[in-house]
Amino acid sequence: MSSEISERYAQALFELAFDENTVKETKQQAESILQLTEDTPELLDFFRAVKVTKEEKKDLINRVFSDAYDQYMVSFMNLLIDKGRMDYLKEILRVLIQKANEELGIQEATVYSARKLDDEALAKIKGALEKKTGKEIVLKNQIDEQLIAGIKVVVGNNITDVSMKRRIEGMKEALLRGGQV
Repeated sequence: MSSEISERYAQALFELAFDENTVKETKQQAESILQLTEDTPELLDFFRAVKVTKEEKKDLINRVFSDAYDQYMVSFMNLLIDKGRMDYLKEILRVLIQKANEELGIQEATVYSARKLDDEALAKIKGALEKKTGKEIVLKNQIDEQLIAGIKVVVGNNITDVSMKRRIEGMKEALLRGGQV
């Protein structure tokens, strides 16, 4: 659940991208910055540091991000510095990506499996999901060793669980109810 602050900033940036016809590019930049903050948590620590001035933070943004990102994204990050909202950066970017995906007809999905699936299996799952949803699917493979075997697929609010863990839980429930397995 996103906060009202994150929702407002993401909506403003999305509307700007929509008006400029750069939704896809803005989404890619948001994903890139989000990945950067995941890979380099020290970056957000720097932006949160009290002893670092706003000017120093904005100088870093302008020097590092200006070459790789458009003027709107750089200005947006500078605005977050000015307003003291950098703590919301990751959440804002996630909401922005979600809005862009909706506009572009893209649905994110996650396949949970006990071990990493090969490219062929992921392609088959992606194809089946695209056929079922009528949308382009961006598929991630997440490892969950508790599944034992099989997969669990999450697309939005829909969960399809064909894992061994789920089967075992179903058998346990049936036995506890006194039914047959």
